[in-house]
Amino acid sequence: MNSFTPFPGQPSTQEVVAFHRTELSVIMSLYGRMVAAGEWRDYGISTLRDVAVFSVFKRTAENPLYRIEKRPKLRNKQGEYALFGVDGQVLKRGSDLRTVLRILERKLIRAVD
Repeated sequence: MNSFTPFPGQPSTQEVVAFHRTELSVIMSLYGRMVAAGEWRDYGISTLRDVAVFSVFKRTAENPLYRIEKRPKLRNKQGEYALFGVDGQVLKRGSDLRTVLRILERKLIRAVD
């Protein structure tokens, strides 16, 4: 039996890295609090073969303020999660998403007059 492929030469299913529901729950919880505080306004999600990226924007037409990346291949080396700043500098790496995002949680703590 011959199977039909709509685009010969290309695999019909490619493995991509994506955020799991529990990971997205952690990220979206932080995102909601930052939107409520007026710090963030928009986000974008990219799923690629080696990495999943959650980008956070102050305004839609700008470069992302922060990028949260998931790279499963780095799980046993540097940790699969990384937080990048606006200039591409690594702010935090680790195996636990909540620990990596803790840096951003500190931005929500402000002195009240």
